[in-house]
Amino acid sequence: MAVFTSVTLDDLSQWIKQFPLGKALALKGIASGIENSNFFLTTERGEFVLTIFENLGFEQLPFYVQLMRHLAERDVPVPAPVPTHAGELVVALAGKPAIIVSKLDGSSQMDPQPVHCAEVGSMLARMHLAGRDFPLHQPNLRGLAWWVETVPKVLPFLDADKAALLASELAFQRDFAAGPVYAQLAQGPVHADLFRNNVMFVGERLSGCFDFYFAGWDSWLFDVAVTVNDWCIDLDSGRLDQDRVLALTRAYHAARPFTAAEAEAWQTMLRAAALRFWLSRLYDFYCPREAEMLTPHDPTHFERVLRERIAVPAPGIQA
Repeated sequence: MAVFTSVTLDDLSQWIKQFPLGKALALKGIASGIENSNFFLTTERGEFVLTIFENLGFEQLPFYVQLMRHLAERDVPVPAPVPTHAGELVVALAGKPAIIVSKLDGSSQMDPQPVHCAEVGSMLARMHLAGRDFPLHQPNLRGLAWWVETVPKVLPFLDADKAALLASELAFQRDFAAGPVYAQLAQGPVHADLFRNNVMFVGERLSGCFDFYFAGWDSWLFDVAVTVNDWCIDLDSGRLDQDRVLALTRAYHAARPFTAAEAEAWQTMLRAAALRFWLSRLYDFYCPREAEMLTPHDPTHFERVLRERIAVPAPGIQA
């Protein structure tokens, strides 16, 4: 959530009138993240978040915005999009699509313990179940097709060892995705980016999750693997913490039991989740875009995570 597009309170003075929020009183850019321009927005009606989309067009946004509305209406703690007086959720600002959503209470838990991981696992399962009747469909835009397209773009920047790892893991994941076990995995809308900084806590209570702009249809197990690879690891080494893994997966299983195919695919899906973020960070590092407040993430972190997932089996999940 860097700032690529600058806006001021003066820019908002007329634009904000189409929303039932009163006058805009304060605006502050949010520096974390790397995809959209985000701002904390204070109006006469309260605290909100304004997002200007840098890569997604008007035709792509209904999936993300309607998914948030769908989940919020089913009591999943996510930001609720604010419609205009005319009922529109996405409107133009500075020539780009923009939305306003409710601001969540609390703060991110950057040193999670098993109790926090259990809250995340339970919420993620409820999110998946709530999305079963979501009518819109969009593939995970950072899924396998994107991996196949993007690996050749970053390979020239890598040394022989890293290039060999990236190419071999892509081949491994392509073979798995074409096989019978993958075909049995339950699918639906997934968050696909549920990192520590995308979840809010008040004490030990999860108060909400946000940043749905990598969401899409994928296997629910992939979503769990993405989450475990951030919430349940030692950040310096990439190693999994067994207590946190078990807390998250058991809480998830209690709300939405894993299947036999998911138990069989678990280790492979953890590798897939590590590959996805190593590749995206390589791409952002070597093919960056300009932004006022942009610091690309270190690609070596998820390289370490991937090597760990290949070398050391994770605690299993039970069907």
